[in-house]
Amino acid sequence: MKIAVSGGGTGGHIYPALALIREIQKENNQAEFLYIGTNNGLESKLVPRENISFKSIHITGFKRKLSFENVKTIWRFLKGVRDSKKILKEFKPDIVIGTGGYVCGPVVYAAAKLHIPTIIHEQNSVPGLTNKFLSRYVSKIAICFDEAKEFFPKDKVVFTGNPRASEVIGTDGIKGRLSAGLSTTEPCVLIVGGSRGARPINEAVIKAISEFAGKPYQVLYVTGEVHYEDVKKEAELIGSPKNVVIKPFIHNMPEVLAGTDLVVARAGATTLAELTSLGIPSILIPSPYVTNNHQEKNARSLSSHGAAQVLLEKDLTSVALVKEIDRILLNKDILKEMKQKSREMGVPDSAVRLYKVMRNLMK
Repeated sequence: MKIAVSGGGTGGHIYPALALIREIQKENNQAEFLYIGTNNGLESKLVPRENISFKSIHITGFKRKLSFENVKTIWRFLKGVRDSKKILKEFKPDIVIGTGGYVCGPVVYAAAKLHIPTIIHEQNSVPGLTNKFLSRYVSKIAICFDEAKEFFPKDKVVFTGNPRASEVIGTDGIKGRLSAGLSTTEPCVLIVGGSRGARPINEAVIKAISEFAGKPYQVLYVTGEVHYEDVKKEAELIGSPKNVVIKPFIHNMPEVLAGTDLVVARAGATTLAELTSLGIPSILIPSPYVTNNHQEKNARSLSSHGAAQVLLEKDLTSVALVKEIDRILLNKDILKEMKQKSREMGVPDSAVRLYKVMRNLMK
């Protein structure tokens, strides 16, 4: 079995692809993989570390306003299709799957034109331009939110969830807490703004640190590497409360998540897949700077099911943040109900579901 995978740009497109590959490797150790990405994307660093064959093409995304750069993008797309066809003809995959990002456009389109079975995986509730374009050509479209159905041909859509969800199941929450320097007995809220951090969240948390000092719970705050030193200095001026732990980055996030009672985070698709898979309640602060405002729509999907509370960035203050954390974490009934609703939305077998769709297409 030969499988070509394409996805790039951000971790939200790459991590689901890697999770799917690991699941297939567990089921079939004879499977061969080729990952097609770009040289300047995060995938060029992450994929080779996993000992997965990697090839690159050059492609850029369309500007959303009239620009001569879009003419260049069309030329790069056509060249990307030619390069992708050459790569695919050499590798001879049984199926090609795209998990998002500009690079998927020429790769999956080329595969469809070569009559190779194709799948696109849409992580968000609102698809981007690339997946909308590819939906006309692919064999199947795997989605993670029911809200995404309306954007695609109904006969191609299958709900699988996000493969990343499968990787957090069975992780050791106690080990995660100890690795982060947390108590194993007191409730814990994890606050994270993403791998690079988020300035508005940082500002609200810094102002809230003095209030956290007197709370009967622990706070683990992940600042992002860029903001760590500044946040740490501010915390030291306030007094660095013992129940507030500040880290620049968490390398074993699945374990830490498993030991967490409540999460404050952005509303990226991978994060939400992990939270619901573990049944963790959340306070979601969607990034307003993403395409189609898809993070808010992702967050609203969880909040409409009672699994999360949405706090828009424009309404984010230290007072509002502490108030929401207290309301959920200090009320056992609310916490229990939100945990249940979050768990009901989870798809812990998502990688298996997606692999099953692939196997059916290869028959």
